[in-house]
Amino acid sequence: MIIDGIKYRTIWTDTENRETVCVINQNILPFKFEIVQLTTSTDIIHAIKEMIVRGAPLIGVTGAYGVYLALLDAERNKMKGDIDEYVTGKCHAIIGARPTAVNLKWAVDKTLKKVIASKSLRNKIDSALRTAESIADKDVSSCKKIGLHGLKIVKEIIRQKKKKVINILTHCNAGWLATIDYGTALSPVYHAKEAGIDVNVWVEETRPRNQGSRLTAWELEQNGVDYTIITDNAGGYVMQKGMVDMVIVGSDRTTLKGDVCNKVGTYKTALAAYANKIPFYAAVPLSSFDLSIKNALNEIPIEERDIDEIKYAEYFDGKNIKRGLITFDTDNIKNFGFDITPSKYVTGLITEKGIVAPNEKQIRNLFNKQSS
Repeated sequence: MIIDGIKYRTIWTDTENRETVCVINQNILPFKFEIVQLTTSTDIIHAIKEMIVRGAPLIGVTGAYGVYLALLDAERNKMKGDIDEYVTGKCHAIIGARPTAVNLKWAVDKTLKKVIASKSLRNKIDSALRTAESIADKDVSSCKKIGLHGLKIVKEIIRQKKKKVINILTHCNAGWLATIDYGTALSPVYHAKEAGIDVNVWVEETRPRNQGSRLTAWELEQNGVDYTIITDNAGGYVMQKGMVDMVIVGSDRTTLKGDVCNKVGTYKTALAAYANKIPFYAAVPLSSFDLSIKNALNEIPIEERDIDEIKYAEYFDGKNIKRGLITFDTDNIKNFGFDITPSKYVTGLITEKGIVAPNEKQIRNLFNKQSS
């Protein structure tokens, strides 16, 4: 994607020092643009846990690079003993940084498998780097394909409604900043823009971290896409008024039955869309499916974040990002990070393999095609 006229991915190794992993600090966007250098597995865990990097696909790739840096740690420290045991322990720590998004475990496990299959420490390091880069490249390809499949839906809605502008509502950030490039939910938006289609995106602010108003709106602005920021609770109203043609969200974990776990507030948005007969799609790369989950509500671990995210709000005073108390000083707060949208409220799942209905048969077929 383009930021101030320059093309960026969200994560890369430094061109002058391949032992340094670079990421964009999402905690200070949109007020400041800062590149953070990560040189150890501890840095990776901190970046994931503290939301310097966000979004299930990006978190997964960051975790894969964390395996690479963990092995570099071992080489620098001239570690003795069982390297595989050491790196397996590091992998458990990386996975534990953000438990809800399935991409993190998937990417780390995939990298670890390649590492264990390699013999010398140097071979393990090289294997981890190649795997992390491969996962990143594949994510770019997957997100581009998701966008092209989603573009078909956009074109069909325009054709049916005979509209010049399509209005798409989204929740949280499932754009370029949440992936490596293009995004998931925003990929159809960017492809529609490239195809010459006029798009307006309703951006729900996404309390309490405001990923919508701070990240989604900012990247849309940078890439020349029209948008309108609204409060989370206004989504239902604009749907009632006929101002929304479709909803597209991302997914941190989607089950075999098609239930979608995503940023908290997604469920309410889906209910409003269902009530107003507005198509609700989740854009889901295959890496975000968890086919082992039978009961999403009971089995998916829902992250509970620090209550200070609700008690305080951040603001920019023109020079610095500051924080202020927005309620009285109480600890009677629950800060759930995600919720579950049952498949019956989901119109379809947009994947890199095509658009499928949210049911077990079609989802199994996706993976059967992949393995054949």
